[in-house]
Amino acid sequence: MMNEYQRLDSRIQKWIYQQGWTDLRELQKKAIPSILAGDRDVLISAATAAGKTEAFFLPACSAIADVQEGFGILYISPLKALINDQYRRLESLGDVLDMMVTPWHGDIAQSKKLKAKKNPSGILLITPESLEAMLIRKAGWLKQAFVPLAYIVIDEFHAFIGSERGMQLLSLLNRVDHLLGRVSNPVPRVALSATLGELEEVPLSLRPNQRLSCDIITDSQIHTTLKVQVKGYLEPQVISGQEPPPSAETQICHDIFRFCRGDSNLVFANSRKRTESIAATLSDLSEMNIVPNEFFPHHGSLSRELRETLEQRLQKGNLPTTAICTMTLELGIDIGKVSSVVQVTAPHSVASLRQRMGRSGRRDSPAVLRMLIDERELTPTSGIIDQLRLQLVQSLAMIRLLISSKWFEPADTRQMHYSTLFHQILAIVAQWGGVRADQIWSQLCQQGPFQKVKIDDFKALLKHMGEHQFLTQLSSGELTLGVEGERQVNQYTFYAVFSTPEEFRIVTGNNTLGSIPVDSPLMPDQHIIFGGRRWKVTDIDSDKRVIYVEATKGGQPPIFGGQGMSIHDVVRQEMFTIYRESDYRITVGDHKANFADRAARNLFDEGVYCFRNNNLASEHFIQQGQHVYILPWLGDQTVNTLSALLIQYGFKAGSFAGVIEVEKTTVMEVKQSLVNILQEGLPSESELATSIVEKCLEKYDEYLPETLLAQEYGLRAFNMERVKWWLQKHL
Repeated sequence: MMNEYQRLDSRIQKWIYQQGWTDLRELQKKAIPSILAGDRDVLISAATAAGKTEAFFLPACSAIADVQEGFGILYISPLKALINDQYRRLESLGDVLDMMVTPWHGDIAQSKKLKAKKNPSGILLITPESLEAMLIRKAGWLKQAFVPLAYIVIDEFHAFIGSERGMQLLSLLNRVDHLLGRVSNPVPRVALSATLGELEEVPLSLRPNQRLSCDIITDSQIHTTLKVQVKGYLEPQVISGQEPPPSAETQICHDIFRFCRGDSNLVFANSRKRTESIAATLSDLSEMNIVPNEFFPHHGSLSRELRETLEQRLQKGNLPTTAICTMTLELGIDIGKVSSVVQVTAPHSVASLRQRMGRSGRRDSPAVLRMLIDERELTPTSGIIDQLRLQLVQSLAMIRLLISSKWFEPADTRQMHYSTLFHQILAIVAQWGGVRADQIWSQLCQQGPFQKVKIDDFKALLKHMGEHQFLTQLSSGELTLGVEGERQVNQYTFYAVFSTPEEFRIVTGNNTLGSIPVDSPLMPDQHIIFGGRRWKVTDIDSDKRVIYVEATKGGQPPIFGGQGMSIHDVVRQEMFTIYRESDYRITVGDHKANFADRAARNLFDEGVYCFRNNNLASEHFIQQGQHVYILPWLGDQTVNTLSALLIQYGFKAGSFAGVIEVEKTTVMEVKQSLVNILQEGLPSESELATSIVEKCLEKYDEYLPETLLAQEYGLRAFNMERVKWWLQKHL
């Protein structure tokens, strides 16, 4: 495909030669014609480190190489750290072309932004929130600066699809087209991602009105060698009066120390609390073994300086470094070569597991994934949830789906996103000063991303916003901001559509260590773990939102906030298949690969024994004492719906890990009640949601009319269609 290479600007050809590349990758060659065409959207989907960034920027920079005034490329990232990383990667390419590359987010120096304001050109790297601020506060400048805009590229596109932030982004891109007068000739959009489920549906998420066609480019030549191991651990029963044996987490930390010391690795611990706890234990193990500490925490509550210091240490690669992290290092920040990825506890999703796995195995070395899963030691009183070893089997199912089926979760496209619609109405009115209702409807709903919203619901929202002084209608018919609308828009937090919990800064002496959301009581003399170290709280200033601490030994971490993600139907169905077949192994060629260690196999055997002993291949209702357990083997939306229906019918019910527990009843009573519920007619999701007291999940939910809030919550939490199908099949 030398012809594609020749189509690049000669200076870029020279730059490629200077990198020591003997040839472009297949993905990069395939992207060149589509990008250079400049008349279509493009979706580039390939594994991490497959060269997606270059696949876009090499031809795109060739196309705008001679543009002198104004930004030719708008790059949008979900993370400020990813912008910083791309800026470093693009600097040398920009130098060759004499092209400016401007990073723009809250941490960028004003001097760099002023330079771009005076002379906008080249490439602008930005977050959705900063683009929102530009449209509201600098629309006139932006209109001039974006005159030659040829491409909008969105990195890590999967992080946006189906989310409130993703809906804001799509609305922002529509607003850019409107501002530039390019509604009928829109700016082409390019999406980059390593993790996109149901690829053929993604173009609709990239441009809902489908005004441009979309080329889908994938890499057929990437065949990553993957080494996987699942290790099992037993959380021992603590017997009063006896010396407690080492906890499962202690055993896990000793293994991480053994696996990871002397190299660079990522350990994903799912929660900030566990991240801090593991990092502290590993630091202690380093001290006990009289070796330098190589283990450091990385999560969103740490200060920027601490996070960036760790990222730079990983990038340089001259010191062995293991980051104990949450989702913060899941996306594509360049952290150099990572030898292995360790997942502690079951991952949230198969998509997340794939993204994490892609962080290792770079530069022609195999990807190494270790999953360390703990389960409680069984006792005579252990319930069916513990007996089934659900966390272990969920992990095994996710690995099978990832490797054998190459499946991962598609975006949930059922949601209405009223919270973000509310925000975007205010943003558009703030941007233009005054707008007619029909113009907002056309831009946001008819031609924009909120196409699922019905006209009557849109009118109800506008009426509600008027009644509560978010909007005011002038005699001319135009809508302007009301008193409450002005108050919202004038807050610096307005530009973000995602909610952020109340955060307290943690201060020792004159140094700020970072911040944490406080969702549990904190008192003086209480011990916490933060930044991989132990601290004692000396004072709390509620007015200034500051927790003062001093270094100490011992202590327990505070309960960090954060909610898990919903498990998909397909994952639970794969778990059911594994139990039924008593086999989790993966077929490789003419044999089956066993990727579990002896402890994990023993735990699996216990889970299978429970499954068979309770005849769960055919029975979905189990009686244990005065409790009934329902096992639908379906995702959390379906399980939540069944639980809510039973509660509405007067039962005391709750769910855990896909299993519904109903107290003080019998299987016959539960089944008969479900038959009655089915015969009486199932309520809609929104009707079921009216019984939920706290429905505000997104940032602006509290300002929605009750009918729209119930509709929105119902679609997020419930799935009545799946419940109806399941009840008809199993009753």
